Amino acid sequence: MPKTTPVIQAFREAGYEIAIDDFGTGYSNLHNLHALNVDILKIDKTFVDTLTTNNTSHLIAEHIIEMARGLRLKTIAEGVETPEQVSWLYKRGVQYCQGWLFAKAMPAREFMQWLANAPAPVNVPQPPRHAEI
Repeated sequence: MPKTTPVIQAFREAGYEIAIDDFGTGYSNLHNLHALNVDILKIDKTFVDTLTTNNTSHLIAEHIIEMARGLRLKTIAEGVETPEQVSWLYKRGVQYCQGWLFAKAMPAREFMQWLANAPAPVNVPQPPRHAEI
């Protein structure tokens, strides 16, 4: 971890946000979440795949989302493939989704063409904000 800290700090000073990818699997653990001082938590596809059909995935995803909210981190759900997943994630406050529902992975040149022809973004209503008194 000590070798990565100066690199992460340099990116942060340059205006980049720092994300932990594939959270909940591999090296993306609670220790790294704490030590790296990240801005974004990307929920691994393995939890998103079955979150609407499997109670264990549902509970794990809910707790990851709640933890991210408590730490004031943005959340991205990876591997979103169905409108039901989007609805489930939105209802729980996940800010961003990525996956084949929106577009399949593609080379950079193809992406630029896709982006030029993409429809206008859909405005998703945001949950009401509550003032603290």
